[in-house]
Amino acid sequence: DWQMDSGQIIVQEPSTGKIIAMAIWPTYDPNQYGQEKSVSVFSNPCIQGLFEPGSVFKPVTMAGGLEEKVITPETKFFDKGEVNLGGPSIYNFAKKAWGEQTMVGVLENSINTGMVFVEQTLGKNAFLKYVNKFGFFEKTGIDISGEVYSSNESLKKGYPRDFAVASFGQGIQITSLQLLQAISAIANEGKMQKPYVVEKVISSKGEIKQQEITSPKQVISKDTAIELSAMMVSVVENGGGRRAKVPGYLVAGKTGTAQIPSPRGGYYEDRTIQSFIGFAPANSPKFSILIRLDNPKQSDAASSCAAPVFGK
Repeated sequence: DWQMDSGQIIVQEPSTGKIIAMAIWPTYDPNQYGQEKSVSVFSNPCIQGLFEPGSVFKPVTMAGGLEEKVITPETKFFDKGEVNLGGPSIYNFAKKAWGEQTMVGVLENSINTGMVFVEQTLGKNAFLKYVNKFGFFEKTGIDISGEVYSSNESLKKGYPRDFAVASFGQGIQITSLQLLQAISAIANEGKMQKPYVVEKVISSKGEIKQQEITSPKQVISKDTAIELSAMMVSVVENGGGRRAKVPGYLVAGKTGTAQIPSPRGGYYEDRTIQSFIGFAPANSPKFSILIRLDNPKQSDAASSCAAPVFGK
């Protein structure tokens, strides 16, 4: 419907790390694989494709600010619509200026300059600490072969502007599964589980070997996770994620409309990755979901395409 180039959906159980579903498009018929013209269709972009996530990364930056207690959900920030740190100015979507906003408003309205404020309040070392704690400098360790990752060395050695744009998901390379693992940790009271696909192995003799659930890694405190979850509920109730609502349930989530880097430098003017990430029911999450639509031609923003797919 949205005329996208490709897409992904991953569903995970936050409390265990179990991957409930992992779907990619375009796909192929395993019975007719010899007819495929491009070998790229045989890769799994959920774990083998790096991308700049855009605004779906903002909860990670916000988590660091809350955990370090340099901000609260009600901390106020005045948005002039632009930040200049050398190089091209940093703007919000559609170059909008929002005026005075709380941190809840920064997430609800996906204000890039507000995330720069959080990153600068944190400082680059603390910001990098949480990017690392949430697993973005290493593989998730999922039990599927071929997983890739970026150590993001250019970001670590970057200038103030590089950290500023990374706060809202630009200039940092991650995989879709890394992102879902991080958001699942927020859903799971700050405890990050290793994702897995194989639940059990049954031998020819009928012996069953269950998947061993590894001990989770506490990346943020339970209190911070609950606080941030409430802010992400507000994104769906009052902000850009409204079309992900499910009647009768509280849904926590975040939209992202990310620019796509051009091989010639800079970003394409007319191509985006539109995504939505979230979990539900927010007060006792049973699943977290990533919706990612690559370059949809019939949509300007994730709020109109990825969010309703999540709601469905």
